[in-house]
Amino acid sequence: MNSRMICLQRKPKGRLRDSFSTFEAKRVLNFHRSIPGYRPTELHNLKTLANNLGIQSLYIKDESTRFDLNAFKVLGGSYSLFQVIRNKLGLSDELTDFKELRLEKYREKISHMHFITATDGNHGRGIAWAAKHFGAKATVLMPKGSSEERLENIRKLGVEAFITEQNYDDTVRKAAELAKKNDWILVQDTSWEGYEEIPTLIMQGYLTMAVEAVEQLGDKKPTHVFLQAGVGSMAGAVSSFINQYYQNEAPVIGIVEPFAANCIYKTAEAEDGKLRVINGELKTIMAGLACGEPCPLAWNEIKSAASFYFSISENVGATGVRVLSSPIGNDRRILAGESGAAPIATVFELLNNNEYRHIRERMGINKDSVILCFLTEGITDNQSFKEIVWYGKYSTAD
Repeated sequence: MNSRMICLQRKPKGRLRDSFSTFEAKRVLNFHRSIPGYRPTELHNLKTLANNLGIQSLYIKDESTRFDLNAFKVLGGSYSLFQVIRNKLGLSDELTDFKELRLEKYREKISHMHFITATDGNHGRGIAWAAKHFGAKATVLMPKGSSEERLENIRKLGVEAFITEQNYDDTVRKAAELAKKNDWILVQDTSWEGYEEIPTLIMQGYLTMAVEAVEQLGDKKPTHVFLQAGVGSMAGAVSSFINQYYQNEAPVIGIVEPFAANCIYKTAEAEDGKLRVINGELKTIMAGLACGEPCPLAWNEIKSAASFYFSISENVGATGVRVLSSPIGNDRRILAGESGAAPIATVFELLNNNEYRHIRERMGINKDSVILCFLTEGITDNQSFKEIVWYGKYSTAD
């Protein structure tokens, strides 16, 4: 593909679910606040970069410090496990205190619970962390080509984890088969017919970073929000919340994926109500976004909230990592993983390359624009980071 980035515009259509409302977001936030070590992640204001790009403000919600796990995924993992365990113990629906499940009287029952999931890295690490803190067991499967560093980070949390010979979507199916065979509990961040409750809980867990961001922004309303998508769970939950929170003043939302795994883009492009699947190895440096099948629950929220869909090349994604790691002026230096940097990479390409002037105009981006991006992960693969930043990998045109 010759282009570094392609864009598609679609008018939002559909109804947003109450599951991702402001009320639910604050309920989830109260749960996360009850976890020892909780603190809101930083919202960086990159003033010099914004000035160079010709906009008013560029804000980055930095999830690389979330519970010292280097990514946002623990938000969904911890909230979903809490609710599943609470339900199995027959506790009140109104219970939102993490510490309640740590009581001695529940430990034996929880110790017999076994969770399983498939992951590109961050989701599995979040599930492993949550299982460890609740005293449950967990097994984590990773797709072919996964980083050994990401695998070891999961194993360090005391769970069984291994890399399969399948791509991400087939690894999800393998996890579902093992759950059924062993009577384990599947905790997956994508949905299918008959499997929607837990994916909804995971998506709700992600709302904490969104409600933190709008509270940190205060009276400063974003005009544009860019969100990365794998299966789309985070993008679906956050875009739904953002629209419901700002209502008539909701920002323009753009969804970002790599060329190699742009199932959300292809689904929006088809515009026939059917989900599109990307097959094959889904090889991309943006490993956390290497998913070929959209989550149906997430797609419902995305199509009802987002207006623009982007597919970006490896070069664009790598440029985002470099731009954040080498700031100018007084901007904060941010060490980002490739998936985490994808929205900022898209914004940089969009505003720095006049080839995309027509897209800027359609989106209404100008000197008064306030752009919000979510940096969903820090460095999760040190070797890849060094190749991009030190040795300039993916620095030339495709």
